[in-house]
Amino acid sequence: MQDTEKPLAQRAYAKINLGLDVVRRLENGYHEVRMVMQTVGISDLLTFAEAESGIRITTDCGELPVDENNLIYKAARLLAETCGITKGVSIHLEKHIPIAAGMAGGSSDAAATLLGLRELFSLELTDEQLRELGVKVGADVPYCIMGGTALAEGIGEVLTPLAPAPRCSILVAKPGIQVSTRYVYEHLDASEAWEHPDIDGMCAAIAAGDLAGVTDRLGNVLERVTIPAYPVIARIKEEMLDMGATGSLMSGSGPTVFGIYESREQAQTACDQLAQKGLAEQLFVTEFI
Repeated sequence: MQDTEKPLAQRAYAKINLGLDVVRRLENGYHEVRMVMQTVGISDLLTFAEAESGIRITTDCGELPVDENNLIYKAARLLAETCGITKGVSIHLEKHIPIAAGMAGGSSDAAATLLGLRELFSLELTDEQLRELGVKVGADVPYCIMGGTALAEGIGEVLTPLAPAPRCSILVAKPGIQVSTRYVYEHLDASEAWEHPDIDGMCAAIAAGDLAGVTDRLGNVLERVTIPAYPVIARIKEEMLDMGATGSLMSGSGPTVFGIYESREQAQTACDQLAQKGLAEQLFVTEFI
């Protein structure tokens, strides 16, 4: 076990969707999806320390619950129940990933909790076993345990690692609104015909290291629900393209928008210009991880 005087730290990285397609609505209410997921260098920091009993969460973010409604708590409780852990744990969350932003911040924190507690309590669990546990907490948790570039299918838990995506710089913009993932999926009419993103072509472009092939195939069917409800998303996309992005897309169910730039200098210049327009509450210049 770890020395309780030296809390263990684990980073939780955000994700974006380079491609997001909804195949059909399942009888259980979930949606079958095909997505190209990509980790980016925006991260929360979680620290873990043993305690006598219970699960105690603290955070520097006043917007988040610290009880059983937090995915961190759910992940810690599930792991304790599964592995028969009798010790308690104290978890502190330093929050940087935007909240309710389509970047899997909560799922990433849950994934980091499973990884961190595995190390803290020296548990003999493989990554695959952690992913099997993680899907019980949330559909994006297995991917957040894996990280990198991946094809996600099923409800998001069937994962195929892909080659690392071509190098580039990313401008991430989160407008000052929050979007409910449940609202977006409930208002997506799965019986309606729509143009599907070329997910297979995206995977082939990534394998070939073809950045233009990636940006040409960016697509997210959830934009058809979120953008009409929040037109600022379309405005940010347009601004990024006008500022030199080779492609721009809403991530997940939104409202976060990202733009892909060939150099960090271009992305930083666009970031500065977008900040002056006041369309986004949070802005980041980052890269693929």
